[in-house]
Amino acid sequence: MAQGETVLHRWFEEVWNQRREDTIDELMADNYVSHGLVGPDGHEVQGKAAFKPFFRHFCQAFPDLRIAVEDAVVDGDRIAVRCSVTGTHTGHGVVAGPTNKAARFTGMCFARIADGKIAEAWNNFDFLSMYKQLGMTLS
Repeated sequence: MAQGETVLHRWFEEVWNQRREDTIDELMADNYVSHGLVGPDGHEVQGKAAFKPFFRHFCQAFPDLRIAVEDAVVDGDRIAVRCSVTGTHTGHGVVAGPTNKAARFTGMCFARIADGKIAEAWNNFDFLSMYKQLGMTLS
């Protein structure tokens, strides 16, 4: 397994599935830049200080959240992963209070690895599908 692939597999397993917030410090570069993730403040997530509240907010909303890496492709210092996400919205956060509904959606993350850490990430998760399953959209 290539270094970048190992880093992202650990990221999704330890940070998201095991809720190990300390792994964020280990695997995220100090100058981390994220594209496609918006924090509770409405701004794109940049750096550890902004990522951690996003992480806590999402885990609070979906305490049983699970992210499975379905595919991974490595090209030099870049890695692309295709994920499936499942969780039940039983906590506060993600726009409204708990809906107690389950959601299943997919996503992709392209990351640039530098010195064994995630330096930059481009995220594209199907949050519209998640919102529809939770009954949070008009259509």
